[in-house]
Amino acid sequence: MTLVTNCYAVSAGFPKEEQFGLTSQIRRCAISIPSNISEGFGRGTNKDYYRFLTISLGSLFEFQTQVEIAYNLNYITLENFNTLYEDSRELER
Repeated sequence: MTLVTNCYAVSAGFPKEEQFGLTSQIRRCAISIPSNISEGFGRGTNKDYYRFLTISLGSLFEFQTQVEIAYNLNYITLENFNTLYEDSRELER
């Protein structure tokens, strides 16, 4: 949940022309991570939980890629990149 909150705060500074592009995409990925974890847990079976954890991991990797793209385009600072990326790596572990 912290990753989602930080993502929203950082992406608020993206250029307006990215509103329906990278801004929307990176936010949807961030939201998808905890949403899939909770949905899988709520299904009540280990099989479903594992499947949703796998989906969440895919969203996490997508998020990491988009954070790097945002940094490469100078939409975020190195400090914000490091914070978001390290937070995402912690979730990955």
